[in-house]
Amino acid sequence: MTIKRVMVIGAGQMGAGIAQVAAQAGFEVLLHDANGTALDEGIQRIEKLLTRAVQKTRITDEEKASTLNNLKRAKKLEDARTCDLVIEAIVENMDVKSKLFRELDEITPAHTILATNTSSLPITEIAAVTNRPEQVIGMHFMNPVPVMKLVEVIRGIQTNDETYEKISQMAEELGKTSVEVADFPGFAANRILMPMINEAIYAVYEGVASPEDIDTVMKLGMNHPMGPLQLADFIGLDTCLYIMEVLYDGFADSKYRPCPLLRKYVKAGWHGKKSGRGFYVYS
Repeated sequence: MTIKRVMVIGAGQMGAGIAQVAAQAGFEVLLHDANGTALDEGIQRIEKLLTRAVQKTRITDEEKASTLNNLKRAKKLEDARTCDLVIEAIVENMDVKSKLFRELDEITPAHTILATNTSSLPITEIAAVTNRPEQVIGMHFMNPVPVMKLVEVIRGIQTNDETYEKISQMAEELGKTSVEVADFPGFAANRILMPMINEAIYAVYEGVASPEDIDTVMKLGMNHPMGPLQLADFIGLDTCLYIMEVLYDGFADSKYRPCPLLRKYVKAGWHGKKSGRGFYVYS
């Protein structure tokens, strides 16, 4: 089976980004979101990014037109019945994802691979709700998807070699570098990144230094392109807290305990850039 037609479910920042790079790579892409307004906004976001890429001479007008021609709205989940691959990029909630994968298992043909863009939830548990666990896999893209080159390809305990090889090859066709990761809490990227961010928050909480100075230390002293607290704001502090809780619950190790200041900010509605305030204030 060759992957030709792909459905991306979830038209938020991650889903729209995945749909864009897949359409640019020549795949037929259906973008679906249960929220019609979100679907429209996702398509508009892609068009805006492509226009900006043309203005910066990164792509041609012809490449923009070809990408948009490869991209279609899918108003119904049932449209997945025509797809070789479905990539889910919805809310990080196991109950919601499990319900979706049960539905996809019934809708899609037997050959269809079901992938999730989850950043922390166990692939094995998601796969177990389907009748094709060997064809369920994790594709964890980095944000922003059109820019970042990495994709974590996560194998559940049931994922077979054929599924892994097809997804690894597809990642290469998308212009990405894939790494094979085992199904552990946080996988590789977030298991390393989130404790660093959490420790930076502890440093603020304990009065070690200001957010600005902590970020300066990491940028100038460790050559990071962005400080951990600014990065946390861009990821979303609510998302950071959720992933830390997954790590804490998954390993039962106190080193993954979320900082109380992180919990306080999230309870206050200070979720970072998307809410206008986190460790920094955004206009």
